[in-house]
Amino acid sequence: MSELQFQDRNEIETYQCAQLRRLVATLLDGNPFYGEKLRHAGIDASISSLEHFTTSMPFTTKKELAADQAAHAPFGSNLSFPIERYTRLHQTSSTTGKPLRWLDTAESWEWMVDGWVTVLRAEGVTPRDRLFAAFSFGPFIGFWLGYEAAEKMGCMVIPGGSMNSVTRLKAILENEVTVLCCTPTYAIRLGQLARDKQVDLSQSKVRTIIVGGEPGGSLPAIRARIESLWPGARVFDHHGMTECGPATHQCPKQAGLLHLLEASLLCEFIHPETGEPMPEDSGEISELVITTLGRTGSPLLRYRTGDLVRPGPNTKCRCGLWERVLEGGIIGRADDMIFVRGVNLYPSAVDELLSPISAIAEYRVEISEDRSMTELCVYIEPMPDHPDPDSLKHEVAEVFRNSFNLRVPIKIVSPGSLPRFELKAKRWVRIESGKSL
Repeated sequence: MSELQFQDRNEIETYQCAQLRRLVATLLDGNPFYGEKLRHAGIDASISSLEHFTTSMPFTTKKELAADQAAHAPFGSNLSFPIERYTRLHQTSSTTGKPLRWLDTAESWEWMVDGWVTVLRAEGVTPRDRLFAAFSFGPFIGFWLGYEAAEKMGCMVIPGGSMNSVTRLKAILENEVTVLCCTPTYAIRLGQLARDKQVDLSQSKVRTIIVGGEPGGSLPAIRARIESLWPGARVFDHHGMTECGPATHQCPKQAGLLHLLEASLLCEFIHPETGEPMPEDSGEISELVITTLGRTGSPLLRYRTGDLVRPGPNTKCRCGLWERVLEGGIIGRADDMIFVRGVNLYPSAVDELLSPISAIAEYRVEISEDRSMTELCVYIEPMPDHPDPDSLKHEVAEVFRNSFNLRVPIKIVSPGSLPRFELKAKRWVRIESGKSL
């Protein structure tokens, strides 16, 4: 299903509408959560058009799903089949609250694995590759799907779950790994570790680094930093969620563009504050709304993801695909934006600002409220061999002034004092007034 090659936008929408009708028929019969919502909205399996669906069906929110799981513990009522049909349990990474549990039937899981096969093939992975998954293999869905998709394709797949960073680096080199899957932060961490241990990564076989979990893979500065640490490798971005599975893959021809998996997902773009549809081809920052067309056992209908994106033109891409693109990848999350003295800031913008400064080993941003005003303090950990921390402090302060017109306190901390991350980096921390690192 995910391997379909569409000839134009009309073909995509015709296919999506047919998939939606089948999904709605199943949910009306067996899903308590969505069956009631569909009936209340006056929607049945005779959906005449995508517009009919999107103008009639209300949004689904994460808060609503959390309340349903609390009321119908432990798994909620968004289940289309008897519990015995479900074979997988994963949960969200809980970066914005209590984790959501997510169950999948074997069929729904296979549907998501197929989506990841599309991601891997778009990024040039073949059965000859050896793929290393550098994540913890816990209940967070992480690269579970990517691992199984690579196995389905015939790749040699190597789990790095129980290894520390030194052991992972050794395994990548000794097993002649060609594809590395991890977060952008962790790709940088492994590259820095190799440099510290005087390991020449230009001798590694890694040619493809597939990143996700954070916006960095579509940011030019972060891509450049990763590729400088891993000579001969190319960074490919993608994104997805526990709630929907894989959602995008990088354009094969243009870095910084993410193609939506529209064979699997019905996608909408709305105003982040009003919820109103954004004008077609407006090019404005929008919130991504997703309907999962094939995850029948635990679906989502018009789910407000909270992901902020900039939709590209509704035309055929240079790579030949008709699936819509997101320019610049995932810009940020609606609940991550902060307002500092008249300036809107996203973590991804600060990431892109600081990543080119090679003297920074790690950083942390503390957010506090002072007399009802939001303030930032940025902690910088220099590289161990950096000779002049004071000059680095002034350089970072100047970058903030020039880029955001903000005077931000910069504090230098000792090497090794800031945390390191394997999954999603948590560099932005809210603190109580008067407390600090």
